[in-house]
Amino acid sequence: MGTASTLSSIPVATPWIIDTTLRDGEQAPGVVFSASEKIEIASLLADAGVDELEIGYPAISHDEQATIKTVAAQHLPVRLTSWSRAKWEDIEAAIACGTEAVHISFPLSALYLLLMEKEYGWVQSQLQELVPRAKKYFNIVSVGAQDATRADPEMLKRFVVDAAASGADRVRIADTVGIATPMSVLRLVTSLKEVSPAALEFHAHNDLGMATANAFVALGAGCQAVSVSVTGIGERAGNAALEELVIALALSGNTPSKVDTRQLSKLCAVVSKASGRVIQDQKPVVGKSAFQHESGIHCAALLKHPLSYQPFLPDQIGGEKYEMVIGKHSGSASLQHFYSGRGVHITKMEANHLLAAVRMKATEKKRALHPEELDTLYSTLFVKP
Repeated sequence: MGTASTLSSIPVATPWIIDTTLRDGEQAPGVVFSASEKIEIASLLADAGVDELEIGYPAISHDEQATIKTVAAQHLPVRLTSWSRAKWEDIEAAIACGTEAVHISFPLSALYLLLMEKEYGWVQSQLQELVPRAKKYFNIVSVGAQDATRADPEMLKRFVVDAAASGADRVRIADTVGIATPMSVLRLVTSLKEVSPAALEFHAHNDLGMATANAFVALGAGCQAVSVSVTGIGERAGNAALEELVIALALSGNTPSKVDTRQLSKLCAVVSKASGRVIQDQKPVVGKSAFQHESGIHCAALLKHPLSYQPFLPDQIGGEKYEMVIGKHSGSASLQHFYSGRGVHITKMEANHLLAAVRMKATEKKRALHPEELDTLYSTLFVKP
């Protein structure tokens, strides 16, 4: 396993996908999900085949606990996990919510330990105390190393070994401030697998725009699980995006996730509406522009084969047919296709003649042209008064 480029040929077990939209996603500034929205999102995620949902932080308030209980009462076919700090009071709040699993988060970098006025000895003692105690109440107990990618590598190895010895079912490696790169993730996960057989999870943040790539590489390097969120929503620049990761897995040649990719468009639309976060046009996989084409060369090829300039077809994510827009960069084939769809046949010579007017108008407007504008151009040039 020398470079990240070899990952497409590395066989991996079916990845365990943990969605944290309802916990980390809601921690995005200004985002609040209502109880009904949480139920809808959780239901859609479960229906899509996500393996586990991190649905909230019970200790934050009694209202949060009530919402988590309401979601748990739906008995969805998915593992539900509550998040807690390394404090028994937090874990007690999670116990009251009735989730199957709990995640206990520990500070690990020198900076985070300093901020909490703790040393690693405290982390070790809390692992030994809290994990066995929590396992009396939960089927699954995972533990996390906060700011793991800025922690001392030897201390992180020690944490993974100590976590496994305490009985933790899984260890989360958190890139809390999103500084990891695919190569650093590859090296980190490989080094941790060498010291412990513990089940590892990678939690990626997107501050450098690499979260999805880092999550993908983490799986290829040996992590059994990754945590993601719908549309990548989360603190600061967000998290690894569920829709991007599962499509990348589906196209990689490796073992895909169990997520039904046809549910992705609806999932993203629901989360976008509930969060008030608009999906940008150029958002990978589900953005409007992901299946829009203007270039004449591209459109001519797409008319012959829809995969010529698309990595996958829109219906794979539950979307509609790709769209060809008419603008400055369009070609004659695009124009012939457009007018044919409106019941008007134009020759290639006529299309070339019309193309000059289209390009002039699009340059003037600084955008693609609307259908009614194209109708007007056609009438001006070809329809006799």
